[in-house]
Amino acid sequence: MSDNYGRALGASNILLRIWRVLNLLVALAFSAALVASFPFEHVLRGYYLSRPPHDPDVIIPVLRIWVIAGLPIFFAIHVLVSRLLDMVGTVRAGDPFVPENAVRMKTIACCLLGLQLFDLACGIFAGILNKAGANIEWSPSLSGWVAVALLFVLARVFEEGARIRADLEAMV
Repeated sequence: MSDNYGRALGASNILLRIWRVLNLLVALAFSAALVASFPFEHVLRGYYLSRPPHDPDVIIPVLRIWVIAGLPIFFAIHVLVSRLLDMVGTVRAGDPFVPENAVRMKTIACCLLGLQLFDLACGIFAGILNKAGANIEWSPSLSGWVAVALLFVLARVFEEGARIRADLEAMV
């Protein structure tokens, strides 16, 4: 393995670990904001009432539902990053075509599929909030859907690679 390649894998490892911690911190912040939205509802209501045409009777509950609907996404991101870290570990060890990586790749694809489905839900939430006076821009991501398909195909490639490798090892 070239020195640059090894450094890139090391940097990926560090960045993925940082991402996992930041994901947890943001999940905690969203959870805290959701909890705080109840005792401080009068502050939120006053804010939206001071900015017509905002309708706090719609905006506040929809924002809460949006946060609740989004909390599982933090778990999906945690799983995605953790599986990716495990895969980076096998690549660093020089052994990427193991059956576990095919399973990890499928898990990552499923997590990314969940993120894409949540993205569609975000469009619905944005539409509801815009009707209540908010100004939220949203557009679907085609590249995310392509990535989901690509990951499912790559998972199959990893399965075949691991199977071929096992067959070759059995012959030798």
